[in-house]
Amino acid sequence: MKYLKYIAVSSAVLAAPAWAAEDEADAPRNSAIVVVATGSAVPIAQAGQSISVIGAEEIASVQGADLTRVLERAPGVTFTRNGGMGGFTGLRVRGAEGEQLLVMVDGVRVADVASPGGGFDFGTLLAGNVGRIELLRGSNSVIWGSRAIGGVLAVTTREVEGLRASAEAGAHDTVYATAGAGHSGERLSAGIDAGWHRSDGISAAAVGRERDAFREWDVSARARYALGDGLALLANLRHANSRLEIDGFPPPTYFTFDDTREFQKQREWSGRLGADYTSEALELYAGYTLQDTRRELVDPDTSADPYFTSKGRDQRAELRGRYRLAAALSLDFGAEHEWSRFVTGPFFGAGGKARQTSAHALLGWRGGPVSLAGGLRYDDHSGFGSAWTLGANGSVGIARDWRIRASYGEGFKAPTLYQLLSDFGNATLRPERSRSYDLGVERGDRNAGLHLAATVFRRDTRQQIDFVSCGGRITGICANRPFGVYDNVARARATGLELELGAQVSPRLRAQAAYTWVKAQNRLAGSPNGGNDLSRRPRHAVTVWADWRTPWHDVSLGADLRMVGDSFDDAGNLVRLDGYALVTLRASVPLGERLELFGRVENVADVAYQTVAGYATAGRSGYMGVRAKF
Repeated sequence: MKYLKYIAVSSAVLAAPAWAAEDEADAPRNSAIVVVATGSAVPIAQAGQSISVIGAEEIASVQGADLTRVLERAPGVTFTRNGGMGGFTGLRVRGAEGEQLLVMVDGVRVADVASPGGGFDFGTLLAGNVGRIELLRGSNSVIWGSRAIGGVLAVTTREVEGLRASAEAGAHDTVYATAGAGHSGERLSAGIDAGWHRSDGISAAAVGRERDAFREWDVSARARYALGDGLALLANLRHANSRLEIDGFPPPTYFTFDDTREFQKQREWSGRLGADYTSEALELYAGYTLQDTRRELVDPDTSADPYFTSKGRDQRAELRGRYRLAAALSLDFGAEHEWSRFVTGPFFGAGGKARQTSAHALLGWRGGPVSLAGGLRYDDHSGFGSAWTLGANGSVGIARDWRIRASYGEGFKAPTLYQLLSDFGNATLRPERSRSYDLGVERGDRNAGLHLAATVFRRDTRQQIDFVSCGGRITGICANRPFGVYDNVARARATGLELELGAQVSPRLRAQAAYTWVKAQNRLAGSPNGGNDLSRRPRHAVTVWADWRTPWHDVSLGADLRMVGDSFDDAGNLVRLDGYALVTLRASVPLGERLELFGRVENVADVAYQTVAGYATAGRSGYMGVRAKF
């Protein structure tokens, strides 16, 4: 789309004045420390992969409960949502499937193992208590194992010193409040955060007239106790409880998507217990994690009892570490054992469990301007057998804060329990596999005084699992599966370009932009959809934003522009989703050192658009709130 290309270029012109002042506004440079690259802390300049880090200050400046408004600032990211806030929200990175992104919250993998695709619903992860986001784009299963085909997203809840509270209200009768308390001492650091969101919402169905409400409360807690001599105990816990009204296919036709009185209740528990040890030569972490998701779907016009229930639980014992073999040579290593199980009902009821054991090693050289790493992983799964995964990456400094980075990563995604063991299951499924390549040049990181980055990438995915309709056939793979079955029938390729630019234009003004072009296509030879774009993968996406702290009582003004190109809603490329451009205006006013008023208007031009055909999105919406700290 022409206007997308224009805005990507014009954003570079907007930030250009900072180049002349880079000596004054160039700190910090290459300062971010990340864990998604190796599983242990490493400076981002020593990682060969494409990684974005978004901190607490930026998250707070965006405002509101919707985390996707933060995530879409990273290149390579698009999302789809079924209706308003709380509706199922899938995140796609570099054109991958939403289920091919590994998501962790406070070190716990939070995918719902009872869902058909085994992915994570971002609709229930609210932004108010999030303190940091790391996003690695590209396959990295050597370190993280299953699901890391499209990338790895690590979310960390915020650490509060003292007391923090916020509350906002606005469009759609929305109220969102958060509160947190914490303390960091010499031996003990601990904190707790809680949030409450209530909205009467919009109709999930684009043709609907009845608003679909969303309610959620969540709480997270964390603690760390230093025993001395480099040894510490740690624990964290998260719980989210939500109720979402949804639309469906009402009588008498049962074929038209429209208003219904159905609703979904969901409860999520995740937590971790562990210990870490640090010495001059060795870093070691050992822990146990638990993720439990339970869902009920109810149609009160039919029965007070749920017509669908699911329970998924994932438990994991983990060991990770780093051993420094020499001044610049280190070995990152790890092993883990996973137990997962699921149950669905009451109709098409199914259940089962699986085990998986894995180990990995990554040898890294980080000396001077050159950093190189390469490793392998072995996984043994009770359902599909074993898999080996390889990966390598490197970063070379070439000038002041400039570096070239390159990576090759393999990924795999184990068949879900639902795909293996449900009424549509196939016990002969193999894991999905990918090969990912990227090459980039970068100056600084995205939080530096001046950040420039350009990256080209490609990912090939094979043995991708898809649902096959049996159409009444009862032989072969369709034996005992008259309605359909899962099979390794899909192949895909995604190629693209990412551009990033950020500049501290002056001490009071910062501007940033992220642009992505991605071509994600079906590569299955002989398929009627071969050569088609993958569904809901726009080729162009750009986000441009700026924040200005005015000289008038430090009032802050900000604006975000999000532009997304056309895409298709279906594999046959018959239903087009038109591109759209959304503007958000933001402001905040400090009232002394402890209080701050803030407000924003989303979708200022009241644009009508869809990310999923048939599902509505919110029009112009305004919110106001207050933050306090003690």
